[in-house]
Amino acid sequence: VITAWDLCCRGFAIPAYVLPPPSAVLRVILERHQTLWNAFRITAIEAGGGYLLSIIGGVVIALFFAQSPLVRRSFYPYTILLQTVPIVAIAPLILMWFGSGLRSVMLVAFVICLFPIIANTTQGLISVPRNLIDLFVMSNASRSRQLLKLRLPHALPHLFVGLRISAGISVIGAVTGELFASSNAVGEGGLGYSITYANSQLQTDYLFALVLTASLLGFLFFFTVTALEWLCLRKWHESAMKTDAD
Repeated sequence: VITAWDLCCRGFAIPAYVLPPPSAVLRVILERHQTLWNAFRITAIEAGGGYLLSIIGGVVIALFFAQSPLVRRSFYPYTILLQTVPIVAIAPLILMWFGSGLRSVMLVAFVICLFPIIANTTQGLISVPRNLIDLFVMSNASRSRQLLKLRLPHALPHLFVGLRISAGISVIGAVTGELFASSNAVGEGGLGYSITYANSQLQTDYLFALVLTASLLGFLFFFTVTALEWLCLRKWHESAMKTDAD
């Protein structure tokens, strides 16, 4: 891919401000690595904070939804509303209500990550085989014991599916939030602010470097969750055991 990219730039004489060659992107990464690291660190804090909040909030809400079908029918549509409303429409409202800075960007990341965790965890909690529930009832297990010993372990693979989905989009949420609500001070903005700045200055090589950095952050989140999933499930769940066998 990199070779084809370089050949296209040379063969078609594409201007560097339209499509810089790989060597130009590598050069700007080496020259501005400290700036890239600062932006990476800020966005990682914002995306990671929103992601962790969405895990806590999503699991708590899923436990609430799993209590009864009536509760789910009453409140589940509101979580769908958060997913269907475009995040670029919510971000200006969050900026107006909470001001600019870390808290607002983190809140945008939280909103965009929340629904996949709620949906998948709820599905895991309510899809326990009926014969296993009857077995616990026959053993006089309380509702809390059923939850801890049966429903939560059964929901764990479903939870990790939601975590993997949210891991990638948490970076999207943070970058989107930074386009609206990040600090505008030089050196204090994350990747989203830096992308806006590079685009306005036609620094396409720096823009490519920022996009690659944002992608790297998304990969880091995703593979961290994947590693945690393997550690938690490898000894008892078929999905992780099949991975080991492969």
